Amino acid sequence: MRNLKLLRTLEFKDIQTLGKPQCFSLRTDQGTLLIGSAYGLIEVDPVAREVTSEIPLMSEGYLPEDGSGCIVGVQDLLDQESVCVATASGDVLLCNLSTSQLECVGNVASGLSVMSWSPDQELVLLVTGQQTLILMTKDFEPIIEKQIHQDDFGESKFITVGWGKKETQFHGSEGKQAAHRKQTNEQPALPWDDHRPQVSWRGDGQFFAVSAVCPETGARKIRVWNRELVLQSTSEPVAGLGQALAWKPSGSLIASTQNKPNQHDVVFFEKNGLLHGDFILPFQNGQVKVNELLWNSDSTVLALWLEDLNFEENAGPASYVQLWTVGNYHWYLKQNLHFSNCKKSKVVSLTWDPVTPYRLHVLCQGWHYLCYDWHWSTDRSAGETACDLASVAVIDGDKVLVTAFQHSVVPPPLCTYELHLPHPVNQVMFCAHPKKSSDLAVLDANNQISVYRSGGTADLDPTVKIAAVGGSGFKVSVTTPHLEKIYKIQFDNKEDQEVNPLNLCLLTWIQEDTFLAVSHGQTGPCSVIHHLTVASSEAEDKTGCLNVSSSVTVDGVVISLCYNPKTKSAALQLADGQILKYLWESPTPAVETWKDRSGFAVQFPYPCVQTTLALIGGEECILGLTDRCRFFINDIEVASNIMSFAIYDEFLLLTTHCHTCQCLYLRDTSFKAFQAGLTTSTASNEETLRKVERGSRIVTVVPQDTKLVLQMPRGNLEVVYHRALVLAQIRKWLDRLMFKEAFECMRKLRINLNLIHDHNPQAFLENVETFVKQIDSVNYINLFFTELKEEDITKTMYPSPVANNIQVTRGPDDKKVDLICDAMRVAMQNINPHKYCLCILTSHIKKTKPELEIVLQKVHELQGNAPSSPEAVSAEEALKYLLLLVDVNELYDHSLGTYDFDLVLMVAEKSQKDPKEYLPFLNTLRKMEINYQRYTIDKHLKRYEKAIGHLSKCGPEYFPECLNLIKDKNLYNEALKLYPSNSQQYKDISSIYGEHLKQKNLFEQAGLVFARSGAYEKALDAFVNSGSWQQAFCMAAQLNYTKDQLAGLGRTLSGKLAEQRKHSDAALVLEQYAQDYEEAVLLLLEGAHWEEALRLVHRYHRLDIVETNIKPSILEAYKNYMVFMDSQTNIFNRHRKRLLVVREFKVQMQQGNLDDDMPNGQESDLFSEASSMSGSDLTGRYSHSNSRISARSSKNRRKAERKRHSLKEGSPLEDLALLEALSEVVNNIEKLKDEIYQLLKVLFLFEYDKQARELQKMFGDTLQLMESSLPEIWTSSHQQSPAVPVTGPNSTANSIMASYRQQKASTPVFQGAELFIPPKINKTIQWKLSLLE
Repeated sequence: MRNLKLLRTLEFKDIQTLGKPQCFSLRTDQGTLLIGSAYGLIEVDPVAREVTSEIPLMSEGYLPEDGSGCIVGVQDLLDQESVCVATASGDVLLCNLSTSQLECVGNVASGLSVMSWSPDQELVLLVTGQQTLILMTKDFEPIIEKQIHQDDFGESKFITVGWGKKETQFHGSEGKQAAHRKQTNEQPALPWDDHRPQVSWRGDGQFFAVSAVCPETGARKIRVWNRELVLQSTSEPVAGLGQALAWKPSGSLIASTQNKPNQHDVVFFEKNGLLHGDFILPFQNGQVKVNELLWNSDSTVLALWLEDLNFEENAGPASYVQLWTVGNYHWYLKQNLHFSNCKKSKVVSLTWDPVTPYRLHVLCQGWHYLCYDWHWSTDRSAGETACDLASVAVIDGDKVLVTAFQHSVVPPPLCTYELHLPHPVNQVMFCAHPKKSSDLAVLDANNQISVYRSGGTADLDPTVKIAAVGGSGFKVSVTTPHLEKIYKIQFDNKEDQEVNPLNLCLLTWIQEDTFLAVSHGQTGPCSVIHHLTVASSEAEDKTGCLNVSSSVTVDGVVISLCYNPKTKSAALQLADGQILKYLWESPTPAVETWKDRSGFAVQFPYPCVQTTLALIGGEECILGLTDRCRFFINDIEVASNIMSFAIYDEFLLLTTHCHTCQCLYLRDTSFKAFQAGLTTSTASNEETLRKVERGSRIVTVVPQDTKLVLQMPRGNLEVVYHRALVLAQIRKWLDRLMFKEAFECMRKLRINLNLIHDHNPQAFLENVETFVKQIDSVNYINLFFTELKEEDITKTMYPSPVANNIQVTRGPDDKKVDLICDAMRVAMQNINPHKYCLCILTSHIKKTKPELEIVLQKVHELQGNAPSSPEAVSAEEALKYLLLLVDVNELYDHSLGTYDFDLVLMVAEKSQKDPKEYLPFLNTLRKMEINYQRYTIDKHLKRYEKAIGHLSKCGPEYFPECLNLIKDKNLYNEALKLYPSNSQQYKDISSIYGEHLKQKNLFEQAGLVFARSGAYEKALDAFVNSGSWQQAFCMAAQLNYTKDQLAGLGRTLSGKLAEQRKHSDAALVLEQYAQDYEEAVLLLLEGAHWEEALRLVHRYHRLDIVETNIKPSILEAYKNYMVFMDSQTNIFNRHRKRLLVVREFKVQMQQGNLDDDMPNGQESDLFSEASSMSGSDLTGRYSHSNSRISARSSKNRRKAERKRHSLKEGSPLEDLALLEALSEVVNNIEKLKDEIYQLLKVLFLFEYDKQARELQKMFGDTLQLMESSLPEIWTSSHQQSPAVPVTGPNSTANSIMASYRQQKASTPVFQGAELFIPPKINKTIQWKLSLLE
């Protein structure tokens, strides 16, 4: 649904030379034209508007001096830096333009009618006057010569296998009579046919077609030949076949014309010569002739050059150039260039540019050259209110096909309605005024603007025809526009209009009575901006005038004009990409440089064919898209794969070559955010991106709706609901409290209904009644309830593109679902509790803890009360609905838990349960005492806490049963709450509770339970086992132990404490309760409590113990520490050196420097014989081992973990094991600081200065060694992520595989990431004795 919009016009008129132009060719590398005339060849630079070189052929004798000569072909040869010229007299010339040298490379005596080069310029085909074809190489060496007219069909002749007869075959729309129709004789060529052969090559140069008039029958035929000049096929007989011929560059069709009795068609042939489609030209039969057909380089546009057949003698025929495109199998006339019948306006030749696909070159007889640049444009209304119909206009000759997507989605070539104009249409535009966005203006080939206004009258305008949405028997529901007026644009120089039929371009309707238009200068690279205003007229006829109120000349060629109705800014783009601002509202219109926020001039690096203005982050920016899919915002390129884009509201929508459609938020964003959003292959937020069909382009966005219309390459339409647009519209509806519209949209498009609450929880809870009244549907409200969940989907599923400042005021214990259910229930009860009965039940069930008891009670109430309202729901319906939400067995259990047997029976009857199952059970329960009955029910439902509560009320005779239940279900704490602390039941429960704790080795807790219940003997035994000596002596006091009993208890406890390495406590118990201070001193010496041992010695005046026990113990401790530190230092050094070797090997392994002959690239020297296996084998074994031990106990799991970190040389995780061992050594030494300090003090006290200094020095050296080695062992590079496989230009297959194996083997490392954290050495702990320094 696109139109061809004129981008720019380049004119060069009145070229000063002799004769009349006959043909021309392009020099694309130089940007010049080669024009041939009866006098010679000239080269023209149309940009500089000068003749650069001239080669006279008449003076050289190649053209006759009387001016009757004719050049039949001109071709620029890029690789030979020459121009090939063929004359009608038979000369083939090679001209060097730089040296002006001429060389005749050949001559055909019979003359030449056509010279045609292959697209790759490797072959040249000459058609002689004797109707022969001569095929030559690019060096003009003849390959073969053949006659055009062949009796044979060609190599692709159809084969008849003899199946059936012609009379029995299917003949399509022609009917059965076609089987009996006799074949007509071939008709001669058309009267106006020039009888000259026509040649057209296929785009790949493998085939060419020749259209020639048969000398025997006088009829035209098309023959297809290959590069070797072998005939492939001959066209079927076509009556009235025209001379024009053009092979589509893509190779699918050959275009020609056919004159039928009542119409003139463009017909298409396949390579095998059969007809394949056609379209009708908008002329009466015999009115025009088609001189030439031309396809553009990408096969999307077919140009027709036509001339009038009937014209006045004193004036020449009028010429027409038409541009046709096809979409969805329909041919559209997009542009019509009507050249006047003035002789100098007659078209002599035209051609498409081989490099720029939409550039057309036209040469007129009066030495007037025109160059037009077109581009594709979608003409759509730009309104953003619901009044805008989202109209899209498509030009089709003298009709404008308008589709109102707000009303219906109609696939092209169908439309909502058609506008019929008196002349072919060249441009259509919608009014930019926001309130008049459905009004449109049409510029036709006669330079008249027809203005159509929407609304205002109910009568159908005669120029408006309803298409796909109306007709016989159908009511027209769409508003159609009416023709207000046709305005004629008056030009100061009418001669220019006659020569250049497209004098105005980029027409823009900015206000109700104001248009902007651009015309390009004829004398230099400049443009004029015309301000067109409606001339005041008192007459009420349908015609009017547009006056040029002001004109502004711009130094440069304007190629685009865009207008922003919100800011009323108009931006111009020059051919070099420079952006200008057009100040159209100022008293004297002017242009100035467009500057960005920083004050710098904005210029696109490449000229853009589509531009628009938009506000991005509060700054007005210009957006541009080049024909190479590069997308710019101001002068910053943000993407290079954009196929189409559109601005809607606050969103930028784009389709990409990755077959995605992205929707980006314009407000509160930046260019970097755009670049990040467009360059990432996968969008983090699914809301902004969605997949679309390959080649999709944006047609329009329906305002105040969620529809995005896309067009596929073939032409068909697809409507998608982009998630970003949908959510934006839903948020707007929710902000306006339009809950019904939002709900229906969310339900249709499967948007999570939690958004209704989560978008603004406070507003929703305050307007719950409004929500219920707007929805007004029990089913819809139940649907809303069933989708509720605690998750805030505005943070997970649908994050808002802008920061949400709404704070949720909710307590820590308040649940979202509970709040909604409660609020909705209150609202529904206030509005109509009978109508919303089922919804109220759903609100109870959907709570975090379903309130099934309340629900069942409400159903029970319904059963007892007759319905008082016609909207009320019966108990039968309510229960049936409940069974849809809740499992029937769960519902039965909950009804049983209410202890209401009527309710139980009601639920059971609706279930699939057999009465034989539940009736005996219910009858048994009815016979029981009330408390025991409830105990039985609770036990059946496994509600054991409630069960023991009811059982405790049944009397002491049921206490043994209660005790057994407590023991079976471990309900000790709950049971203790049911009895007073002084009761026998309390003591019995405490007794079994304590025994239970003892079995779990929780002796201290068992002792507390025993002590609380008064069982002091059991408490004492438990405290002794736990080592709680203070509590044990308390229990002994409660039991009135004697002194001897206390001494025995003290010795028992001291032994327990010594086993637990609590030497200080053990010594204290022996001293105070057993009166054995000597044994206490020995325990203190064993625990290295030197100062406490000295205190006891001096307290009891036993100084002899100093010599006999204390000093020997001190010296023994000194020796042990020296040996321990020596061994730890050796272990540390050994592991440190080994770690460096292992790391160096791993680096070599990653760099691929290992010997490839070794298995898996490993060095055998690094591994012991027992572990010399491949890395992959080790990895496989360990991974298998890990899977085996996953279900083991925690103790075995730790054991397996230790085995995995093996210090064995060559193990795959040896470096980990070394780190673990080194860390353990450092921690062991760090823990000795306090012990060393205490030992140094007593060594100094007893004058062992030498030993003290040795110990202090050795410990200090050990600490210094470890502290200095920490950076070497725990380097920063080994604390980061796993090794990345080494790739690059210097990598080999073996090095990459070794790197991957290393990474695979190192994967488990990061399950123990704490090993990569170096151990801490606390320097604040004071351990040195300064007296020894």
